[in-house]
Amino acid sequence: MAGAVDRTALDEAVEFTSGLIRIDTANRGGGDCRERPAAEYAAERLAAAGLEPALLERSPGRTNVVARIAGSDPAAEALLVHGHLDVVPAEPAEWSVDPFSGEVRDGVVWGRGAVDMKNMDAMVLAVVRAWARAGVRPRRDIVIAFTADEEDSAVDGSGFLADHHPHLFEGCTEGIGESGAFTVHPGDGRALYPIAAGERGTAWLKLTAHGTAGHGSKPNQANAVTRLAAAVARIGAYEWPVRLTDTVVACITELAALQGLSVDPRVPGFDLDGVLGSLGPAAALVDATVRNSANPTMLSAGYKLNVIPGQATAYVDGRMLPGGEAEFIATLDALTGPDVRWEFHHREVALEAPVNGRTYGILRESVERFDPEGHVVPFCMAGGTDAKQFSRLGITGYGFSPLKLPPGFDYWSLFHGVDERVPVEALHFGVRVLDHALRTL
Repeated sequence: MAGAVDRTALDEAVEFTSGLIRIDTANRGGGDCRERPAAEYAAERLAAAGLEPALLERSPGRTNVVARIAGSDPAAEALLVHGHLDVVPAEPAEWSVDPFSGEVRDGVVWGRGAVDMKNMDAMVLAVVRAWARAGVRPRRDIVIAFTADEEDSAVDGSGFLADHHPHLFEGCTEGIGESGAFTVHPGDGRALYPIAAGERGTAWLKLTAHGTAGHGSKPNQANAVTRLAAAVARIGAYEWPVRLTDTVVACITELAALQGLSVDPRVPGFDLDGVLGSLGPAAALVDATVRNSANPTMLSAGYKLNVIPGQATAYVDGRMLPGGEAEFIATLDALTGPDVRWEFHHREVALEAPVNGRTYGILRESVERFDPEGHVVPFCMAGGTDAKQFSRLGITGYGFSPLKLPPGFDYWSLFHGVDERVPVEALHFGVRVLDHALRTL
């Protein structure tokens, strides 16, 4: 099957990545973001490709873009391709370049969003426009969604779309978005391409301790700060037990096989630490997703040094494995104890997608077609994406934002990091892979 990618598509992937970066869509949380200019930028380019994009808002300025490409087989199930338009904030003084410059220098595009995830948005736009020029139609309907608010609660983005505009996703059974199919170099000369087939669930928690307010100079056995601090310390010190999901088992098995090891992570007494130790840097694809987690992140109490407050609060970033929610809740009940109340501040489901079916097989083949020496492996994401909200519509999600990265390029550290950047050649690779995958799926 001949590809539709031309030189213009490659150039546009770079141009659009840079152009989107120059639009400041920093999401500071609590509604402090404005994605509309980026949404209009994307919508104009979709419209130029003959599509009819809809701009949708729950809150003023928090804009989402949705468009549908008609497939050649009306009986085929539709496919969702999604990416978010917002980014995390950046402190310019910490960067080598202006984080919203979109500067292209020495074959690299610099700026906030270069990897998370305006690069993917740009590659999707480039592919769609290449299809329009070449008269290409995919086999199945493809719904393109560029969302707001992914970097916070998604209440203005994919959550709003799933809850209030489900008709726009009619027929969609599968979706691809962030984050996967980028090169990981484990240090042994191999190139790995992890495709996300799972996500831990989001469990952002609010802890509240109540006590007796009083003078700071007097004994107080019902000190809210003390009660809260004790609970937070127990949570931070707790060692969660290992729980291996199907996706993680598949990842460990395939990574071990590349090292010449035949392992069965399901057998009693499986030496997880020993196997992970043998994987070297590739163990990073696994070690954050073998258990639930809960990390205290924020504390708030008191208003004057010599006054014991009657209430203290804390926030905890919790993550739950697929199938691990009941254990997570029971453990938090035990760790907080009788004097501290906890609740979900924000909660989203864990996800898991098949790695032995047609869709994953095509995604694997599409990467290996353009890097025959690469090795595709499944993995579970430690965090989460908009795939969680779209799963409400029965859409099975995969993380697939393909990039071919050179050795020594620390892609992981650039997510929400300083000097975020992406090589031009990586974008070119991604456009070719996306073109093939989306037409084949």
